[in-house]
Amino acid sequence: MARVTIRYWAAAKEAAGVPEETFDAVTLSDALNAAVASRKPDSRLAAVLLRSSFLVNADPVGRTAKESIMLDDGAMIEVLPPFAGG
Repeated sequence: MARVTIRYWAAAKEAAGVPEETFDAVTLSDALNAAVASRKPDSRLAAVLLRSSFLVNADPVGRTAKESIMLDDGAMIEVLPPFAGG
């Protein structure tokens, strides 16, 4: 199991209530599930994560299944919700 950091941006940071946090996880899916599980049931974080894109160690995840993305110890996960503006 790896110790990883999740860094939240924009609406994800607001929903998480913190700019970043650390979890133990094997896959990207495990890390995101741990983040959701650490919140109250009425948290908006799960909904924000569903529409977000992700970087793992600065590499875009794209449409790759989150369960198949293995994490190394010290990995940095960036949560990028859709941005508004023009």
